[in-house]
Amino acid sequence: MTTTGFLENKLLLAMPTMGDPRFERSVIYMCSHDASGAMGLVINEALDHLTFEGLMEQLDIEVGSNVPDIPIHAGGPVEPGRGFVLHSADFVQDSTMIVSQTLALTATVDVLKALAEQTGPLRHLLALGYAGWGAGQLEREIQGNGWMIADADEEILFNTDLELMWPRAMAMLGIDIAMLSTEAGHS
Repeated sequence: MTTTGFLENKLLLAMPTMGDPRFERSVIYMCSHDASGAMGLVINEALDHLTFEGLMEQLDIEVGSNVPDIPIHAGGPVEPGRGFVLHSADFVQDSTMIVSQTLALTATVDVLKALAEQTGPLRHLLALGYAGWGAGQLEREIQGNGWMIADADEEILFNTDLELMWPRAMAMLGIDIAMLSTEAGHS
């Protein structure tokens, strides 16, 4: 499942020293990470300009009259037109990537159809785009105090309001966000 020493099935929490405004206060679920690079989904930013029903229409996927109102997340700046569903492992296809014992990632039209028909995974998070890093890039950002690492928490992933994800994940680490500084310390 996860590779020792890598960050699959972890949360990356942007520090005030991040320096990249695209990731300010971001919470990223890490889907894969190995020596060649890393991939994750920003889970606390919504796409306000697109509905699930609108996405299905754009993809020319027929849906019934009772389409669920599924929020769409801005998963990251890489390939913003590509969709990913992070979900509970109760739904697995041949193309599904198992991330942990309880979480999986599927990026096919079939999972979207299943969500529209309400026959898909019990818990799910739909994102367009992803955050990606080349070999060693994420490690350098972590060493530069850009990210904190937390254990993935399904309550935060699936049951927390977007604006509360970052402070709650920080609180899980015992960090009071009011005490965080934008100045990095160097000795």
